[in-house]
Formats: sequence, structure tokens, C-alpha cells
Amino acid sequence: MGFFRKRSRRGSYDLFSAYNYFVPDISELAWVMVLFLAGMFLGVIVAAVLAFATSQEFAATYGMVIVYPVQFIPAMLYASAKSRMNEGFEKGYALDNNNFGGRSGFSMALIVSAMAVAAAFVFEPVSILLPDMSEEMKAALEVLLNGPVWIVLISVSVFAPFFEEWLCRGIILRGLLKKVKPTWAIVISAAIFGLIHGNLWQAIPAFLIGVILGYVYYKTGSLKLTMLMHCVNNTLSVIVSRIPAFKDVEFFADVMSPWAYVTVIIAFAVVLASGLIIIRSIPLKDSSSEGDLGACKLIKTL
Repeated sequence: MGFFRKRSRRGSYDLFSAYNYFVPDISELAWVMVLFLAGMFLGVIVAAVLAFATSQEFAATYGMVIVYPVQFIPAMLYASAKSRMNEGFEKGYALDNNNFGGRSGFSMALIVSAMAVAAAFVFEPVSILLPDMSEEMKAALEVLLNGPVWIVLISVSVFAPFFEEWLCRGIILRGLLKKVKPTWAIVISAAIFGLIHGNLWQAIPAFLIGVILGYVYYKTGSLKLTMLMHCVNNTLSVIVSRIPAFKDVEFFADVMSPWAYVTVIIAFAVVLASGLIIIRSIPLKDSSSEGDLGACKLIKTL
């Protein structure tokens, strides 16, 4: 597949460098989304075939680890092909960079991980205000989170961060930054991030965390950091769902006194704000003169 193809120029990761020369315009972004929807339809077919060839129980338990990557294959093949066509003719901008403002990668990993945990708590009151989740949606989420732990972790903590960050930050946000103002680019990419989750109860929190992820990517150019944040956020949900005391608990507010809950929210808000201040202090050393690609480093053609 194109996204595992090695290139002559070594990027932060070879699997990312296959897309360095695809900085999509609006029409190309539309094609990416059309192909992503086609991938979702292909995933449905694969799931149906898997259920027919094995059993409904097997497909429900193990299907996600097969079906989830399939959804992204058409868009990834398209982006890889376009990148190969553009190489040598257009400027490239690396998907993954290390614009950390002089800080080490380890310290940045700790900072964004703390931000991800803090955001999960700070945004919970928004989820509380949403209408009650339908029984069908609760059942679907239970199937996803209550399967074998290794299947859940691969699907939720590995595949989701990798593929969704590639799409929403590496392709969509990176392309939008060349066409619209950074604020709008971050908001639009976060909105798409919310929409691809397919339901209100996940879409709203995903949009909020997507804004944070977008800002981190804009300032650092690092997909590694946004993937890590996404992984921490999702893994936290998996861990909580596996704790017996939280089995029938929907929100942390349900098991804490009002004063304790407010105190925790305020404390995590301070953590999140502190992390954002640190991210804000990072200079955009690699900004492009053609549009604003944030910290997406220019790759010069030979």
C-alpha cells in the first residue's frame, strides 16, 4: 500500500513522508472526504462478509480491528498517488515535524499527555448537558469497549489515533492552513473530526478535543504529539470502563460530591491552560510565505 512505501527522502516516519507533496486544495479535500465515505461503505461490506464467513459474534468481537483501517485505505491511496504526482513539481510540507521550541520530545510528550487527561475532565460537563444517549448507542459503545482488551486497545488506542490524526490533522488541517486563516482551519478540521464519529454524544467532545489537537499540530507540526494525545484520551476511557466500580457510571460527576467535582474540574482547567500557554510560546519557525502552514516544514525539491 502507498502509505507504507519508503521514499528516497527520509521523513520523521517513512510512512508519513509518502504524503509530503500532497497539500490538498478545497476540491482535493472534497475528494478525500468522498473517498473516506467510500471507505466506510467498503468497511460495511467487509464486516458483512466477515459475519457471513464466520459468525455475528466473531464479527462483533474482532471485526473492528479489520474493518477500521479499511475505511481509510481509499483516501490514503489517493493521497499517496497525488503526492507522487506532485513531487518534483510542487513544494512539499512534511506531515510530521518536531518544532518543540527547544524542548525535548520527552518533555513535550509529558506536557501534551497531561493536557489530554485534563481535557477529558474539563470537557465532561459539556457531555453531561447533552440529551441522554439512546439505548442503541449505549449498546454499540458497550460492544466496542467490552470486547477482549487487546482488541479494544488496538482499535481505540492505536488505530483511531493513527488514522484519524493522519486524516484530520495531517491531511485536512494541513491543507486548510494554506487556504484559510489558522483559526478557521483548526475549527473546520475539528468539526470534521467530530462528524466522522457519527453520533452527537461522541461528536461534541471530539470537536472540543479536536480544537486542542489542531492547535498543538499548528504550533508544533507534530503528528506524533497529536496521536499521543488522542491515544491518551481514548485509553483513559478504556481504563475507566474496565474498572468495576465505574461499570455502571456514566460520568465522574456521578461518583463525586459537587464541591469535589468542581475542585477537580478547576484543577484540570489550570493544567490544560498551562499546557496551552506552553504550546502558544513555541515560535512558528517554519511558517510558509505562501499561506500559513503553521509549523509544517517546507521540503525543498531537488
